[in-house]
Amino acid sequence: MAITYLESIVVGALQGVSELFPVSSLGHSILLPAWIGGRWGKDLDMAATGSPYLALLVAMHVATALALVVFFWRDWVRILGGLWDVVRTRRIRTPEARLGVLLVLATIPVGLAGLLLEKAVRNYLGTPIPTSIFLALNGFVLLGSELLRNREDKREPIPTPHGRAADLAVQDTAVLPILDYDRASDVRLSRLCVTDALIIGSAQIAALFPGVSRSGSTIVAGLFKGMKHQDAARFAFLLATPVILAAGVLKTPELFTPANHDILGPALAGSVVAGVLAYLSVRFLVKYFETKTLTPFAIYCLLVGIASLVYFTLHR
Repeated sequence: MAITYLESIVVGALQGVSELFPVSSLGHSILLPAWIGGRWGKDLDMAATGSPYLALLVAMHVATALALVVFFWRDWVRILGGLWDVVRTRRIRTPEARLGVLLVLATIPVGLAGLLLEKAVRNYLGTPIPTSIFLALNGFVLLGSELLRNREDKREPIPTPHGRAADLAVQDTAVLPILDYDRASDVRLSRLCVTDALIIGSAQIAALFPGVSRSGSTIVAGLFKGMKHQDAARFAFLLATPVILAAGVLKTPELFTPANHDILGPALAGSVVAGVLAYLSVRFLVKYFETKTLTPFAIYCLLVGIASLVYFTLHR
């Protein structure tokens, strides 16, 4: 079974966009070939015995993670520097050091869940009908989170600080404008408590189910913990980077087995496309979430998920 350059490039474009948009890259990677059918449905069938499709997707995931590293390279320089300082001094002395520790801790739950559940979930649920159900559920969760957030925003008055709290608020607003936007966001993220960081990081486990978005799950968890959209999205993208890279390190050797030799060229082409579009996607989304919400993505997932469920149920 050989995957063509055209198939790989199309899937790479899909992966590069849908991995970071809250619409589930894995879900789309299953549904698109099934919708097209024919040779595409056979070549890009993740559940087929001996299929190289998963190895191809892993290569594209690595390209997506590298795009995130490139986009957030200043943040990662500060974060890694902070973590090195923690190792060296055994103390957390800077916001970047604390953010680094929070990212490490928040990554542990999904890492363990991935090792234990990934193969079983993929084998039993990596087909169009379950994927359609989970994609619609993803849309429902995204939409529900926005509706609940709007209700809470209307119901709760904006508190006015008094006394010492007022002094701290003035100091906070006085200090943060001195920092660049990225550094100010990292400082805010570093203030998360450990429990909240673990809860938000654990939300990534939902993305093991095809059709559920990693970034969407993490952003929703961040919103429920009171974060703004832009900070929740930023934390989601920073969290996704080590998880995707780690999965790539574990799975990439499968791409270089003799059985997958014929797809190395298409995999490289698709990965380049995935990396470029992932960079453009995260650049767009960071600006988008400064003023906008998850609602358009929720509606999209609901419509595509329900339409796919009806179609594949009727064509079993």
